[in-house]
Amino acid sequence: MKGGHEWWAYVYDEFYDCVICPEYLVLRYATTNREGYREYKSDPRVCANCPTRHLCTHARDCVKTVQRHIWKNYEDMADDARYTPEYQALYAKRKETIERVFADAKEKHAMRYTQYRGLAQVANWVKLKEPLINSPSL
Repeated sequence: MKGGHEWWAYVYDEFYDCVICPEYLVLRYATTNREGYREYKSDPRVCANCPTRHLCTHARDCVKTVQRHIWKNYEDMADDARYTPEYQALYAKRKETIERVFADAKEKHAMRYTQYRGLAQVANWVKLKEPLINSPSL
């Protein structure tokens, strides 16, 4: 909601599996939707008297819903890992190894773009180019 609380003002409590709003009230787990998001909803009796409700929700039933993806914990773990010293050293080598492969494919083998979509179709397209890539004349 524009002009409301920022998204980071709602804090996820991993131990109790709940979300804490900027007014330090608890939003409890309600359900998981079909898109894979866990929904946390506030208690409408508590939110009805909240002084900053106009920043949270304009719903008539005074319920605030916050969504969190079921894989968000893994995203957070990966984000935390990239700041450790061993992963920073590994990431520094990326430009020397992985990025070089993509650069060679783009420049030497006309793989700047593909007209295909999806892993299977692009993989078949690359297989057609393999005889050209592996030939000794190039």
